[in-house]
Amino acid sequence: MGVWSRRNWLTLAALGAFASVGFGAFAAHGVAEPHAQDLLRTGALYGFVHCLATFASAGVMQLGGARARFAPAFFLAGVALFSGSLYAMALGGPHMLGVITPFGGLSFLAGWAVLAWAAQGVDRT
Repeated sequence: MGVWSRRNWLTLAALGAFASVGFGAFAAHGVAEPHAQDLLRTGALYGFVHCLATFASAGVMQLGGARARFAPAFFLAGVALFSGSLYAMALGGPHMLGVITPFGGLSFLAGWAVLAWAAQGVDRT
């Protein structure tokens, strides 16, 4: 089984969702500064949704949309870039990290486009 197997994607997605819950809780209970709270909440929300989208990709694959195997790379790269840059800035990293955030957003969009493309292979009769 290769590094980019479905098992590995799902494991990374579960760990990403775990981190999203942790950062969301930290925003609610561990940070007083409102801007840092907002960054953490936004990163947690987008990270969690796109980790779940990785699980949805596995479901689309099972239904016959084989092209869905490409979507997790985009979703999880987006989590790393988008959510990761927001987390880093919230925790005191340089605001220059904000130049990375839009690339994560573009990666999310690409993942959804790939998933829509993959959905065209579902229930073909």
